[in-house]
Amino acid sequence: MKNPIGIIGGMGPMASQLFYKMVTEHTAAEKDQDHINLILLSDASMPDRTGAILSHQYDGPYNQMLEDARFLENAGCKAIAITCNTAHFFADMIADKIGIPILHMIRETAAAAATRCGAGAVVGIMATDGTVQTGLYQKELEAQGLQPFTPCQEIQKEVMHQIYDRIKNGQNYDAESWKRIEEEYRKAGCKTVLLACTELSVIKADEGLDDWFMDPMETLARKVIECAGKEYK
Repeated sequence: MKNPIGIIGGMGPMASQLFYKMVTEHTAAEKDQDHINLILLSDASMPDRTGAILSHQYDGPYNQMLEDARFLENAGCKAIAITCNTAHFFADMIADKIGIPILHMIRETAAAAATRCGAGAVVGIMATDGTVQTGLYQKELEAQGLQPFTPCQEIQKEVMHQIYDRIKNGQNYDAESWKRIEEEYRKAGCKTVLLACTELSVIKADEGLDDWFMDPMETLARKVIECAGKEYK
């Protein structure tokens, strides 16, 4: 296989299969051979990233992610994408330990949000406690001249409910809870809301949410396609 892109997935598995579908559907291709060479490493055994961040016990996900990245590098991959927002806390730690680039979903999404919304816009972050508390998105959005918004503690608990109690648990989203969550972001004047957890990407795909909800996985899929030298459609 020539110059594949490596994907570290399995965090969770439903999000990884959705990402592969996004890449396939958005690659301009007339035959099988026009598509991208990918190595999808679905590492479902990866320790929980939010739990590691909140407990300051980083070794588990750090070591496993570095092992996965080196595996993909040794397999001949030209770049790596990671289909987990929270995992980018650890991706930043391992970036200089490997010899190929990591396509940075958070940085790319912040740049795309700036292009979409314009300077000074309020951009909502809907994410795990781990992603919110590390400030991963806040930092990148502010660097783009945007105003990040995160919800109150009560609504953040409902976001975590959607992620962990529903999608990661193999269930559909909680529609009544989602209405309360959405109202919080609309009242804050958000020009767009980043679905900054890949389980939330699953909700957007399953429920047909409109483009007010911006999916970082879609941005990463575009970056993977362009990195592979293919046309995004």
